[in-house]
Amino acid sequence: MEIFSMVLSLLCGVSLFLFGMSLMGDGLKMVAGNKLEAFLYKMTNTPLKGVALGTGVTSVIQSSSATTVMVIGFVNSGMMKLRQAIGIIMGANIGTSITGWILCLSYIEGSSGIAKVLSTATISAVVAVIGTILRMVCKRTVHKNIGNIMLGFAILMTGMQMMSGAVSPLRENPVFVDMLTMFSNPIAGILVGILFTAVLQSASATVGVLQALSVTGILTFASAFPIVLGIGVGAACPVLISAIGANKNGKRTALVYLINDLFGLILWSIVFYTVNAIVHFTFMDMIMTPVAIALLNTVFRVATVIVLFPFISKVEKLVCWLVKDSAEELEDEEDFDLLEERLLNYPALAIAQCHRVMNGMSKKVRKNVNRAMNLLNDYEQDKFNKVQRKENLIDKYESRLGEYLVQLTKREMNTAQTKQVSLYLHMINDLERIGDHASYIGYMSNEMHENHTEFSETAWDELNVVMEAVREVINITSNAFVNDDRELAQRVAPLGVIITRSCDELKMHHAERLSKGECGLEEGTVFNDILNSFGRIASHCASAMVALMKSGEDTSDIHIHNSKIYPADNTEYYSYLTEYSQKYDIGEIKEHLRSMEPEEVE
Repeated sequence: MEIFSMVLSLLCGVSLFLFGMSLMGDGLKMVAGNKLEAFLYKMTNTPLKGVALGTGVTSVIQSSSATTVMVIGFVNSGMMKLRQAIGIIMGANIGTSITGWILCLSYIEGSSGIAKVLSTATISAVVAVIGTILRMVCKRTVHKNIGNIMLGFAILMTGMQMMSGAVSPLRENPVFVDMLTMFSNPIAGILVGILFTAVLQSASATVGVLQALSVTGILTFASAFPIVLGIGVGAACPVLISAIGANKNGKRTALVYLINDLFGLILWSIVFYTVNAIVHFTFMDMIMTPVAIALLNTVFRVATVIVLFPFISKVEKLVCWLVKDSAEELEDEEDFDLLEERLLNYPALAIAQCHRVMNGMSKKVRKNVNRAMNLLNDYEQDKFNKVQRKENLIDKYESRLGEYLVQLTKREMNTAQTKQVSLYLHMINDLERIGDHASYIGYMSNEMHENHTEFSETAWDELNVVMEAVREVINITSNAFVNDDRELAQRVAPLGVIITRSCDELKMHHAERLSKGECGLEEGTVFNDILNSFGRIASHCASAMVALMKSGEDTSDIHIHNSKIYPADNTEYYSYLTEYSQKYDIGEIKEHLRSMEPEEVE
């Protein structure tokens, strides 16, 4: 029963410690707002700055895992390069050791005078009272968050005291003494450090437990050192888990965290134990204290970063070799290499390069729209995932091109070049929005698959007709832009009108089926959402082709008037409208066309 009570107290202390650390870290992040993310994003132009910022941010939020997960998000979205992330992760490994020094405060003891005032119990009580007042009385959010920070600190200290109190009687237990002696075996100690940290998912928590064990007075350097070596590798588990859904660069970033600590483990275990076998260090039997544990942890992490820092480029090559790009991914990245900053001083060349990159963007948008529509009839999870991956790539195109074109506007250009850049900015926005609707269609197909949603046979027949029209409009749009074919581009707006009117007609047909009980409300909602996306794709295709057609005009007017590109009395427009209404056999539109007076369309 005594052992059960001891274990329960230890687990309770660990729980309070983890909760307090989480509460304090969350409060600090809320007080800082988005400033931490902004620092990480903007102030990493050199590896040394990255290490410094990684150390600082992790010291504040008390979690190297949280810092690394944040960085994985930046790299995954393309906002940050892998090389920038490596420095931050190295700094995060140093910053996480600061927690051990904070925990040393929980071991301040005294029975009288100033020592009593500075005792852990007094400090925790005062901080807890102030934190509670701020949390319950103050109305401003920032004050409540400061209260959370103080409460988190008090709970963390209380947890440490519980852990220390739970293990204190073990100093007289021969079984426990033998177990700690077993940890002096390097392999056993390293495995314990890895496994224990992987379970707790926090390097700081494991260091805290180790500091609590040190108060027994029987934890030696020989037992503590291998455990500290293994802690970093175990802390990589939550980081690796967070990268499961990330892209290749996101996975590489997570792998950097593991490699950093794995390198430190292998290097220092080989160096230390080899030298020890020769000279026999006299401090191996030294009794560890909480301060000594904190110092050992910090020295180990700083030394690892110092050795690894000059080889950041090698680390980048290693993770890229371990997580290889496929031929398709290499092709995807090739376009971005065309946007060279050196060409910004030569606007004609820079604009030509932008056109080549936009060709790649338009082709990928076309393929993704077709992929998304294929999911409606033939859903596969891998194909759905590919649609979403390509949507992220399309967003990256829009971001890179947008930044490059905006930089180009700051250079001296003639009127025609200025107009071309403005039209390109308009077109990449249309292409990106088409990509968004393709992604949404993918999500609709996923929802239909998971909810076993089925349309009626009539609804499918109608939907397939409109899908064919959407396939044609996106194919024409892409081909017209790639080949700079303004004559082909003239077909897009009339076909867009047919698609829009067809979608409206299909919605009315669905309402009729719904009133007759031939279709359910849930199916109808999905049906209408898909049609809305079809209509928006057609609209953005027309808008993009308006920009293409206007790029050939001599006028200096660079504004886009989508609805005015074709006057109502344009014969060519009516010819295309008639052609597509016959091709896609929409009854009510045919009747509408028949009702039009000849003078309206001549």
